[in-house]
Amino acid sequence: MALLKTILIIGLFYYLFRFLGKLFAPKIINYAAKKTEAHFKERFGDFSQQQHSTHEERVGDVIIDKKPSRKKSSSNTVGDYIDFEEIE
Repeated sequence: MALLKTILIIGLFYYLFRFLGKLFAPKIINYAAKKTEAHFKERFGDFSQQQHSTHEERVGDVIIDKKPSRKKSSSNTVGDYIDFEEIE
């Protein structure tokens, strides 16, 4: 009889947990999403404001944001290139 009572209690807690999970999961996820959004706004909000304030030049101005990358010489500094051919 004790085994049956234990199984019923475990089943009751399982279904109660599932019911409460369905009830509160959207609220918990919404809360976590808002906290994450606030965290990102706090960390990166100033960056976006600085970026927009630097681009207040006149219309038609040419702006170069980064330097072009310089290509290294065409010679391979790691080692020699070996071209393998298939022999039949």
